[in-house]
Amino acid sequence: MTRGVPIPDTVMLHVPFRLVKRGGRKEMHLPEGAAQPHRTDNTLVKALARAFRWKRMLESGEFATIAELAEREGIAPSFMTRVMRLTLLAPDIVEAILDGKQGPEATLARVLEPFPAKWAAQLDRFEGVC
Repeated sequence: MTRGVPIPDTVMLHVPFRLVKRGGRKEMHLPEGAAQPHRTDNTLVKALARAFRWKRMLESGEFATIAELAEREGIAPSFMTRVMRLTLLAPDIVEAILDGKQGPEATLARVLEPFPAKWAAQLDRFEGVC
């Protein structure tokens, strides 16, 4: 059995994309309209986990102050308080981060910036990010 058309040795495939540096690593961005794969940002997930863990440790009475807990963890109290603010994020935003549905603009630095206390205002602020 033979084929009428010979099989080519190479196949050329054109996929438009661009490389963007994000947090010290390179990331591939597909063009508008292309299905973007969901990618969980481990840095954001770890920060959320640490924030809720620290909150639980303070609420349980295991540590009396943030300064005491920060000393045990070996980090600056000011950084700990900024990370612990993540426990005040709207549940929809936390869920988007955990599901990897946050946009590429949602970096730890951006999420740690001061944000409104009201969840509706948070959703407006992070629209398109989460």
